[in-house]
Amino acid sequence: MSEDNKKKTPAPDVPLNEDNYTHNIRKFHERKLDRRSFLKTMVGAAGVFAVSTLPWGAIAAKHLAEGSKRVYPARQIGSAADLPVGEALEFAYPGEHDTALLVRLSEGEYKAYHNACTHLKCPVFWDKAEGDLLCPCHHGVFDVRTGKPKAGPPRRPLPEIELSVEQGTIYATGVKRYET
Repeated sequence: MSEDNKKKTPAPDVPLNEDNYTHNIRKFHERKLDRRSFLKTMVGAAGVFAVSTLPWGAIAAKHLAEGSKRVYPARQIGSAADLPVGEALEFAYPGEHDTALLVRLSEGEYKAYHNACTHLKCPVFWDKAEGDLLCPCHHGVFDVRTGKPKAGPPRRPLPEIELSVEQGTIYATGVKRYET
């Protein structure tokens, strides 16, 4: 062996209070968010979220509690003379942006439903040839007499709109409550 290899350089003197493997790391503000602070932040955020949803929960509970008491204004849809048997008419009810579909099944029989599919809210159309209401998005089929799904992914019936016919004029008078 050579002389150089035999000589070892002595280790630098390290102060006793820093005599560890991390003596060269500055530890001041090394971790600004430790595990405990992170958990406190997450619990606080969850609490803020829970409190912020309380008003919406109260509104939903009130709506469910008084569901059968809800009153919708009557709205004129059209004239019975203008809607032949087997035809359909689109109208807005209960709000001006809520679309619905009226179908005249026979001389004195009318059915109306919201025309938003209960699966993913795609528009529902009247298929006169088949005598069904169809959702083209996922091939949903609804029975026109009951609003119940006959085929496809929808599992809930279409919301039915209550109707009245007075002196040849068809009126929408309310929305039936969904029964499970």
